[in-house]
Amino acid sequence: MAETTNLNTETSTEKELDAEKVLEKVDSESRFRKFNGKWAIVISIVAIAMSVFHLYTSGFGTLMAMKHRSVHLAFLLTLTFLLYPAFKGSPRKRLSFFDYIWLALGLSSSLYILFFFDAFSIRGTAVTSDYVMGTILIICVLEASRRTIGKELTILAMIFLAYGFWGEYIPGVLGHTGFTFKRIVYHLFLSSEGIFGIALGVSSTYIFLFILFGAFLTETGMGLFIKDLAMSLAGRTIGGEAKVSIIASGLMGMINGSAVGNVAATGTFTIPLMRDAGFKPVFSAAVVAVAGTGGMIMPPVMGAASFIMAEFLGIHYSKIMLAAAIPAVLYYLAEYAVIHIEAIKMGMTKIPRENIIPLRVVMKERGHLMVPILIIVWLLLTGRTPLYAAFYGIISSLVVSSLKKETRLTPKAFLRALEQGARGTVGVGMACAVVGNIIGITNLTGLGLVLGDNIVSLAHGSVIVTIFLTMVVCIILGMGLPTTACYIVTATIAAPALLQLGINPLAAHMFAYYFACLSNLTPPVAIASYGAAGISGQKPSEVGWTGFRISLAAFLIPFTFVYSPELLLVQGSFMDIGIAVGTSIIGVIAIAAAVQNFLIGQLNIAQRIMLFAGAVLLIFPGIMTDGFGIAFTVIVIIWQKLAGTSYTPPLQSREQEA
Repeated sequence: MAETTNLNTETSTEKELDAEKVLEKVDSESRFRKFNGKWAIVISIVAIAMSVFHLYTSGFGTLMAMKHRSVHLAFLLTLTFLLYPAFKGSPRKRLSFFDYIWLALGLSSSLYILFFFDAFSIRGTAVTSDYVMGTILIICVLEASRRTIGKELTILAMIFLAYGFWGEYIPGVLGHTGFTFKRIVYHLFLSSEGIFGIALGVSSTYIFLFILFGAFLTETGMGLFIKDLAMSLAGRTIGGEAKVSIIASGLMGMINGSAVGNVAATGTFTIPLMRDAGFKPVFSAAVVAVAGTGGMIMPPVMGAASFIMAEFLGIHYSKIMLAAAIPAVLYYLAEYAVIHIEAIKMGMTKIPRENIIPLRVVMKERGHLMVPILIIVWLLLTGRTPLYAAFYGIISSLVVSSLKKETRLTPKAFLRALEQGARGTVGVGMACAVVGNIIGITNLTGLGLVLGDNIVSLAHGSVIVTIFLTMVVCIILGMGLPTTACYIVTATIAAPALLQLGINPLAAHMFAYYFACLSNLTPPVAIASYGAAGISGQKPSEVGWTGFRISLAAFLIPFTFVYSPELLLVQGSFMDIGIAVGTSIIGVIAIAAAVQNFLIGQLNIAQRIMLFAGAVLLIFPGIMTDGFGIAFTVIVIIWQKLAGTSYTPPLQSREQEA
């Protein structure tokens, strides 16, 4: 049994190293220095101190909001300038002279709020030193963002800053009255609507604690448990090798809200598994990319932007978590249907029972590691704050992991979890900080309302056109921005247009968040697909377009819950919710069949068009649209039955394949 476990779940060191290289290639947040000696010790101390600070404040009370965020930002800037080189040709084993300068400026300007904000509050006006330090911090945040995330978000932030300074010279509706240099620095540095605003506030509390929670679970061997559990649950179905990726990524998404991270974590063992079973390499990589992206919308943790959404809407995170549940299931159901149809077309059979670890064995060995996740879900559903839930989730993970020797944390593993948790926060934290400039300028100039009005005018008040334009904005922004930044910018600029048309606020923000996540799969810049392509050795463009095709059904889901908020559990009776879920399930299966050109057998052109049209009609609520949508699907099924449609797969069994 031990040999089977190793065969099905453990990846080699060589594959893990390949995954790291791929991660560094496609994800700028992973391109950091790898020090040895004293610098490695210094960085470990800083990272561990950051985690200890956040653990202590989450358990025993945070500082005043502005001060707490300033300490958080100071840690982020310190780790950024220590870990991330300025350019490709910069030293990788030591700091350059300019790194020391950036480090000193970043620390002094961020901690200035901690030591001098009380004095500012008492006098009520800003002095020269406030403006100087504010200017320095804005520049340091831009540079840190460029190093960790890339130039795209930095350039966007600079464009917004330029708009704040020179927007008075812009003709038409986008122009404004103009603001002085001091007014802009004051707003971005000394108010809670700029750099130290909601985004950084969420990063310094909820996001950090949940990333740290994931780091602790990883050290206890949660990844190995997820792999075994996924194989045990999905391996006994047709095409189970590919369906394992869905289960693994969905479970991994509960503790890791990164699409590329999920791809790297699960792709190293699921891609070879799928290829060995007979799936095409490009299809195998695309399946992992789509499944990994779904982890960002899978409760309870989801992606970092989901916590920011809760703050934007002023609602408890548990409502976000519950609202995301049905769309997440529909997302994975759509991918499951595509995989199942592909497996049937290939004539695949189930994985032999002797190659699968029994579920009872998996749960007996490591099932106790699920307890912290269940505790978090229970705490959130009972009204506790995400900060409280994350703190006790971490505490429970330490207690539960100690129940068995195999999962028990050693002192070294405990410190490593503290360090990795802090390191994992740098990218998303800097994104939240630099986006503060964008939010601040948008609020200061009223740009969000202006753009919202113009989007509505451009769409002539049409809901479908407005949400389509919002989707396009999300996808374009997602080509160059991390998901968190993409959601924040879209929620600031495009979501007001949806709200003006009477769309439910949660549905509007969930729509923006959903497409911010899906931008990881949208060519020509599909980061999740590029990561999977690197692991599999396939062409990124081929994996990108295949992933887009597989996830096509998922692109209809946000439109569905905009028109049927019942899917988000925000309104309607149980019957309304049941009808919405039922028609959505039929819709995603219909479009999956249309995409795969296969239902009972091969589809002709008319049948394929009818299935696609039926899926689109099921988006819009109403007896007539639902009736026609279901009727089209049923007609195709009866048509194929009466026509005696059959299909002879090219591969009848594993034995024949061998």
